[in-house]
Amino acid sequence: MSYPFVKPRALRKGGVLGVVSPASAANAEKVAAGVRALEVAGYGVKVFGHALDRGPLYYAGRVEDRVADLHAAFADRQVDAVICTRGGWGSAELLPFLDTKLICGSGKAFLGYSDLTAVQAWMLNECGLVSFQAPMVAADWSKEGGVDLGSWGAALGGVEEWSLGAGEGLRVLRAGTAEGVLTGGCLAIYAESLGTPYAVKAWGGILFLEDIGVKPYQWDRMLTHLRFAGRLEGVGGIVLGDMGQSCEAGEQRLLEEAVLYALRDFAGPIGIGLRSGHVDRGNVTLPWGVRVRLEFEDVGNPRMHFLEAAVEG
Repeated sequence: MSYPFVKPRALRKGGVLGVVSPASAANAEKVAAGVRALEVAGYGVKVFGHALDRGPLYYAGRVEDRVADLHAAFADRQVDAVICTRGGWGSAELLPFLDTKLICGSGKAFLGYSDLTAVQAWMLNECGLVSFQAPMVAADWSKEGGVDLGSWGAALGGVEEWSLGAGEGLRVLRAGTAEGVLTGGCLAIYAESLGTPYAVKAWGGILFLEDIGVKPYQWDRMLTHLRFAGRLEGVGGIVLGDMGQSCEAGEQRLLEEAVLYALRDFAGPIGIGLRSGHVDRGNVTLPWGVRVRLEFEDVGNPRMHFLEAAVEG
């Protein structure tokens, strides 16, 4: 997939968000709380028919019902963007059944993270569609202070240049500068997709990775897997997420050492701590498929600069 990617339409106040559950079953009370928060923030909300389904197992309904909801949300002319209730597991089951023409031609932003990395990788592969690692309805919007509104507004509102830094948790593990297209998501989903037709076919120059419940040796193992699979070739800089949901505070030093060990042959700058994805507060929105510049030479003031708008209009 070559740059530039296809940008969806901007989401502004008054726009309508279509709520779907492509992965695991969501808590109905949390969904309701998240819907209220989105409405208070100035958005219209449309919850699709199977978004609150439960089962079989831990899934949010049958594969065909989850696919039908996702297609309906992208086809609905009243819906401006599609947002997920939560992650979990199950999105990969949908990939063989997704309608490329419908989704890629919709012009709609797709918002989610965690297991939804599988769908976002599919979007990059099939049509280079910019999507967003963004707060979800039940997982983040339902919590007071769960959403970083600054990055949400900048990414989805079409701000041409904006930055993230220490205020969003970013720290430097290895100093340096790098520039390129930002891609990324949940580490486990990327690693497990290797060897399948749904592995990401192209990586940008800047890679962001995060996860939950992943111990230091598991970070080491999966990063080594990506390196051996050639998936770090062409990557100029790496940013890792907030590790607070991966391991206890006492293991944080070991985790950082494990990451640096796994990436010992990687020459570019490395950041860590960016509060996006599996976090306990202020979830930062990141667009996949836009150019960014990492400025990590000043360790006390690390910056990730977004160099273009992520949306059209």
